Amino acid sequence: MKAAYRLRQAANVANLSTPLGLLLAAAAARGPVRRGPDGLLIAGGYRPPVPVASAFTLGNVVLVRRDAASLLDRPALLRHEARHSTQYAWCLGPAMIPPYLLCAGISMLLCGDHASYNPFERLADLEEGGYRRRPLWFRRR
Repeated sequence: MKAAYRLRQAANVANLSTPLGLLLAAAAARGPVRRGPDGLLIAGGYRPPVPVASAFTLGNVVLVRRDAASLLDRPALLRHEARHSTQYAWCLGPAMIPPYLLCAGISMLLCGDHASYNPFERLADLEEGGYRRRPLWFRRR
């Protein structure tokens, strides 16, 4: 594993986002947590209705609604979630959640979609996350 991934892994343990992700996986996912590429951990069978995404990340833990192996079959989505993992490392872990939610709300007001104008989603690559870029409300015809 590359040094950058080991650093991300260590930062996300230290900032408590990965332990929080593992706690959420134990409480809300049906499947076991399995090792993924580049220090990621994948928990399948996430059940709660929020967030509505098919996959989301907390630290180095990627939670998916289907089984963990299904994410390995979607390399673009896995790269997108890995970028979110790096964002947790740079944004001091769970402290990233309030700005992410604020940006999602602003994006929702601008275009009716939580991702299109959310810089966290844009930096993680919207398209690889399965999102399409929507136009601003006032630019639609």
